[in-house]
Amino acid sequence: MTLKSALLRLVEGSPEREALDAGEVDAIIDYGNGNGNGNVILLPGARRALREVGNEAAIANQLLAALPREEYRRLLPLLEPVALRAGDVIQEPGVPIRHVYFPVDCVVRLLAAVQEGHLEVGVVGRDGMVGVSYVLGAQVSSVRATVYESGAAVRIKVALFDQEFRRCTCLQQELYRYADAKAAQARQGAACSQFHSVQSRLARCLLMTQDRVLSKELCLTQESLAGLLGVRRGAVNEAVAPLQRRGLIAYVRGKITILERQGLEAAACSCYRPVRG
Repeated sequence: MTLKSALLRLVEGSPEREALDAGEVDAIIDYGNGNGNGNVILLPGARRALREVGNEAAIANQLLAALPREEYRRLLPLLEPVALRAGDVIQEPGVPIRHVYFPVDCVVRLLAAVQEGHLEVGVVGRDGMVGVSYVLGAQVSSVRATVYESGAAVRIKVALFDQEFRRCTCLQQELYRYADAKAAQARQGAACSQFHSVQSRLARCLLMTQDRVLSKELCLTQESLAGLLGVRRGAVNEAVAPLQRRGLIAYVRGKITILERQGLEAAACSCYRPVRG
C-alpha cells in the first residue's frame, strides 16, 4: 500500500482527513490488506524526524550540542560511536593522541603519574571532551584517560578533527572555553584538597559523577574513590560512613546509590558546581 492510495481511502470532510490536512497526523495505519495486521505508513515529516533522532543521538554531549546545527551535521559523519567499558584506557601519557572523544553517558578519569601511583587531575563526562590538550597544540597525551563509568561516546581521528577545527570558528570557541574552564577547575581542585574535608569533597565528587552519567547508581570502588580524592582507602571509609548514616547514600559492593540528592548537595563543599544540561 502506497501513501497515495492510503490517502485516497480517507473521506473528504472526515475527522481523519481534517486532522491530516491540519498537520496533526504522523502516520496512517491501513487495515485493508486482508491479513488482519495494520500496515503502518509514515508521512514524510515523521520519516525526517526519525532520521534526525537516529543521526543526532550523540548531541547529548554538551560541547557538540552547543554547535550551530549546520556545523554539527557536517561533523556528524566523521564521528564514530563507541561503547566504552569501565577500566578501558583510551589515552596514555607520552603516547601520540590518535582520537579525541566526546562522552555521551560515560565518565572518564584523567590521571597523572606520581610516585605512589596515579592521582586524578580531572573528570570528563557529557560536558566535555577527552583530548583537549590536542586543541592547545599537544601531540601526545600528558595524562592517562581511564573509563570508570561505562557508557557511550563518539570519537574522531585527530587528522579529521584538525580539518574541522580549523574550519569551524564555533568549534574553536567552544573548545577554547572548555579548556579554560578545565584549567580553572584544576586550580579550584588543588585549593579544595587543601582546605575542605574529605567528606565534603566526597559528596562533591559523587554529585559531579551523577551529573555526568545521569543516574543515581554509581560504580565506584574504595580504590577508585581513594584515587579521586587523593587519600588512603581508610579515609574513604571514614567519609562514607556519616553520609550513609544520614541516609544520603547507600554503599554496597562497589556501588553507591544516591538516595537524597538535596542533602548530599548540602554536605558538599562550596566547590561544587552542577553540570548544566
